[in-house]
Amino acid sequence: MNQFSGLGISNKLCKALDELNIKQPTEIQEQAIPYLLENNLDFIGQAQTGTGKTLAFALPLLEKIEINKKYIQAVILVPTRELGMQISKQIFKCTKFSEKIFVETVYGGKNVDTQIPRLLRPTHIIVATPGRLIELVDKKIIDLSRVNTVVLDEADEMLSLGFKKDLNQILSWTLSNRKIWMFSATFPPNLNDLVKKYISSNTYKVKVDPNTKLNRGIQHRYFMCSDSEKLEYLVYFLQNNKNTRGIIFCRTKETVKQLEQQMQNRGFDVDAIHGDKLQKERTKIMRAFKSKKLKYVIATDLMARGIDVDDLEFVIHYELPDRIDYYTHRSGRTARAGKEGISLALIKEAELKTIKYYEKNLGIKFSI
Repeated sequence: MNQFSGLGISNKLCKALDELNIKQPTEIQEQAIPYLLENNLDFIGQAQTGTGKTLAFALPLLEKIEINKKYIQAVILVPTRELGMQISKQIFKCTKFSEKIFVETVYGGKNVDTQIPRLLRPTHIIVATPGRLIELVDKKIIDLSRVNTVVLDEADEMLSLGFKKDLNQILSWTLSNRKIWMFSATFPPNLNDLVKKYISSNTYKVKVDPNTKLNRGIQHRYFMCSDSEKLEYLVYFLQNNKNTRGIIFCRTKETVKQLEQQMQNRGFDVDAIHGDKLQKERTKIMRAFKSKKLKYVIATDLMARGIDVDDLEFVIHYELPDRIDYYTHRSGRTARAGKEGISLALIKEAELKTIKYYEKNLGIKFSI
């Protein structure tokens, strides 16, 4: 029996989860799903990307949708188009054996007129980046007046990208009795301001133990080298692991572009995802990567938020991230579904203190 049924998830959704080989809930799912099913109240979940939080809010949301009501009942706000597309795809897969629930994804970077026709038909759930949602409301294409649930996914990331004003605007458009389900990896001061303004003070809050954030199947390693030596060591690693696939992370799109060119010049089967590429190009790259037609992808932390690919043997931190939760997110791309994987950081001597900080705060141990 699928263990999600014990949390209150219906047989139709459990059957779809079985087909996806998702049988055992994660910690955030175990704590969030029963509460969200049983209560029409606000909720705060603090959990890193990669801990299964999408299903933690998507499954209860699907159970609560009233299919016969042909209007927007829920909005899921996300920081990036990639994450939005990933969430929509997962929701679609979960409804394979259910009555038809209509979900639409809207995001910037694409001509708004191409997204409007799909929104003119009955829609139950909107997955959106904040700026594009506001644009569509202003054009009177979308009506949020009857929305009863607003999900803020990766809320801290939305604020770090400058969406605070947009979030305030969107929340002011929804019903005064609507509920807010907020999921965030961290709670910076500006996020607490948002919580105090829109979420009830006695809201139920779940926090995943930080010491269980990283899969124990991940082997954390580092190699110390200068910036000028990084490319050669990366090439050495890939040549000695020819039958493996993985993601190479950089901090900036400039480094991503430069590394992409350098690796292609060396004959590697690699492509990159960064903000300057058109959405259709990024979608094409991800399709090739997921179907194993492409071996390596180079990405920034922001662009990688929509990368959810099984059977990756490694991730490489060509540059260490700016934030500790980004390291967690990056590393969580490997060693999925009980498998093992490598998370390798290429660091300078001065960054050894960062490695020690990761060990202390994430409960992990690095080897050389």
